[in-house]
Amino acid sequence: MDQLSDKLLIDTYYAAIEYRLDTEFIRMLVYEMKRRGLEAKDQDHKHSA
Repeated sequence: MDQLSDKLLIDTYYAAIEYRLDTEFIRMLVYEMKRRGLEAKDQDHKHSA
């Protein structure tokens, strides 16, 4: 996880929510975001490809 940039981590989180990926994977992303002091602020965020 340390190799992901903050932006990529957040984008991955939003994509995981959008595509309804495994709950444990999403929890892992949330844990890492909290560890870094990041928040998912915009609930209407669109994942840009």
